[in-house]
Amino acid sequence: MATEAREAITEGRTALGIELGSTRIKAVLVGPDHEVLATGGSSWENQLVDKRWTYSVDDVWAGVQNCVAEVAADVRERHGVPLEQIGALGVSAMMHGYLALDADGELLVPFRTWRNTSTGQAVERLSEALDFNVPHRWSIAHLYQAVLDGEEHLDRLTAVTTLAGYVHRRLTGEHVLGVGDASGVFPIEAGPDGPRYDAARLETTQRLVDEALPDGVVLRLTELLPRVAVAGERAGELTADGARLLDPSGTLQPGALVCPPEGDAGTGMVATGSVAPRTGNVSAGTSIFAMAVLEGPLAQVHPELDLVTTPAGDPVAMVHCNNGASELDAWAGLFAQFAAAIGAPADDATVFGALFRASLDGAPDGGGMLAYNYLSGEPITELDEGRPLFLRVPGNPLDLATFMRTQLYSAFATLKIGMDVLAGEGVRLDGMFAHGGMFKTQGVAQRHLAAAIATPVSVGDIASEGGAWGAAVLAAFAAGGGGQSLTDYLADRVLAGARIDTVEPDPDDVAGFDAFLQRYVAALPVQRAAVASTGH
Repeated sequence: MATEAREAITEGRTALGIELGSTRIKAVLVGPDHEVLATGGSSWENQLVDKRWTYSVDDVWAGVQNCVAEVAADVRERHGVPLEQIGALGVSAMMHGYLALDADGELLVPFRTWRNTSTGQAVERLSEALDFNVPHRWSIAHLYQAVLDGEEHLDRLTAVTTLAGYVHRRLTGEHVLGVGDASGVFPIEAGPDGPRYDAARLETTQRLVDEALPDGVVLRLTELLPRVAVAGERAGELTADGARLLDPSGTLQPGALVCPPEGDAGTGMVATGSVAPRTGNVSAGTSIFAMAVLEGPLAQVHPELDLVTTPAGDPVAMVHCNNGASELDAWAGLFAQFAAAIGAPADDATVFGALFRASLDGAPDGGGMLAYNYLSGEPITELDEGRPLFLRVPGNPLDLATFMRTQLYSAFATLKIGMDVLAGEGVRLDGMFAHGGMFKTQGVAQRHLAAAIATPVSVGDIASEGGAWGAAVLAAFAAGGGGQSLTDYLADRVLAGARIDTVEPDPDDVAGFDAFLQRYVAALPVQRAAVASTGH
């Protein structure tokens, strides 16, 4: 095995996946059998600058270069050879947002991430005109809002893309997006040659843009937006400049095939094998979202649901919540500080494990406690801003177990609101696959999620390396899919024999979560009052 891995690396029969997540940038190198040969990672954080959530471009490249350097070091340590060439490359990143580029490919304004909800006017007008739910975070909403606001950069704007599309463009020179990521830019339809931006809606949006543009400014959406590609296509090659961007030392050589860049939702679907109808997955991180692959179109437009696609172009309903596990992280940090203060310091894994396991003994209905994890706005519950809150009804005990169950319930509450809308459309799932840091403590968050959505929830080693591994798999598929569909490729050549653990929803937990959610929804005015009364 060691010799085979070493030969695969030296002969370039590998695939490298890079994913830029909300708190972590990660890189994974896989071999011909999709086994992990080396990994690298780098932490980063978004910043609130001038009331907009952003990441600096310098941090993008510093993080990516650090990841690739760690992969190269891991290759040398584990396999005894340098990383000089790779066979295929895939880039993934947080979906949505707005990266506005000039003719030289330079950013005109700081990257506006999915977390921003300052596009309300654009969303209202677009959703009505297109008869389609256009969420606040979609790229077209950011672009149209910039037009409505008459922003000065528009006269120099030549391209709009997502974070994955931006990185891919710098590495290959190609202005392209995988269809899954593109479906968070603008609505997608089936065209004669494959998925494409919805032509009729694109024409309508162009008319709206033209009416609002400042005098003398001309923008053509068909020229601004990246072309759409599907999984299995080749979307460029790693250029010499791109190779030097990844590895400033010059060891890594250009020429690798690069697959279409995808969003984190798409690589999450790949990493969990959730690309066929009636399958779905939940990804929990800074945000939390559920993806349900549909058997057919929905009957009506729902503001709680995004209509996106798999990397192969199949329709998906997405329930996206801006607020995920960040507030849980904050509480765990507080308890870690307490442990250190009493002379019993513990690492993060120990603290999280103890707190999460305690939640299993908490009152199934939250015992009169409520928590809101809203660090930022939450469109599903119609909040432009958030304030994390914890409250309880007097007369109920304040115990750690129920407190922690309430915090975990809070992370899933808004997701459940969106999933109920999906259920009302008659959408049924055979199960959900869950991944993300919340699910590392075995059987805890998994059990609470199963209760929240009343659906079996699976976790397993197939998603242990997350979206970066999914990006590497998509790269390998583009390089050697052999004409198979993405669904068949994953089932036959990637996920066969994977270890999966499934938890069925407990009836008492389901009833308890439903009772908690009723109180949660009824008390949302408290959250709104907190926003209104505390200022910025």
